[in-house]
Amino acid sequence: WNLSDSYRELTRKNLLEAYHDAVQYKDESLTLFALGHLSLQERVMAEDYFWGICQKILRFTREMDEVPEEFEGLERLLADTYFCNFSLFQSIPDSWAVNQLFPIMPIHRLTEEPARRAVLADITCDSDGKIDEFIDRREVRHVLQLHAQNDAEYYLGFFLVGAYQEILGDLHNLFGDTHTVHVSLAPNGGYHIEAVVAGDTVTDVLEYVSYSREDLVARLRRAIESALRAKRINLEDSRQLLKIYETGLSSYTYLEAE
Repeated sequence: WNLSDSYRELTRKNLLEAYHDAVQYKDESLTLFALGHLSLQERVMAEDYFWGICQKILRFTREMDEVPEEFEGLERLLADTYFCNFSLFQSIPDSWAVNQLFPIMPIHRLTEEPARRAVLADITCDSDGKIDEFIDRREVRHVLQLHAQNDAEYYLGFFLVGAYQEILGDLHNLFGDTHTVHVSLAPNGGYHIEAVVAGDTVTDVLEYVSYSREDLVARLRRAIESALRAKRINLEDSRQLLKIYETGLSSYTYLEAE
């Protein structure tokens, strides 16, 4: 296993050689797999060793003053993807439309070093619903420094967005307006919450595209009654199903904590 040897023998002195060897061995493993000379398990092992080599090289490059050109894309290649509870097309459409850069950063855990490098993805089904360009000191950076995930909620702030983005935002995948808070500064340096404006519900966005809540509930009720008569569902389950459906129609269009 040449890849396993490269992984074990990797040092600061042979980074370029090890990387070129790893790329060559990975390509060879794909060819051997396509020809039937390598099992699926062996191909997976080759992939694991290749990405392990890249991770080790990346750790070394972070300590370098000058990073070799061959390694400049590694950080982007190895970035985590953090899925965020928002729609890019509703909240910051200019990020997608004109590649506008917005300041983005964690707004808690500020005493901890953000050890992960990531790109951001929204919860729409669109492959363009991602952010992989971020503000840096001198030029655009393709990863964002974030904290490792734990069991708690993780919060990011998107800044300099403003009403302009809100007006441009659309109902892509039927994700509606988000909750809004109006805040004013107090003379003593504090702040006041002037108003809380609830975002769109599922019913709201369905009505935008000409679906009536009353009609949808009536359709489900008729289907449930038909299933009851055919004994495909019992009375208790039918009540629960209708309750869940009506609750969902009244809910926020984004993910909510239970």
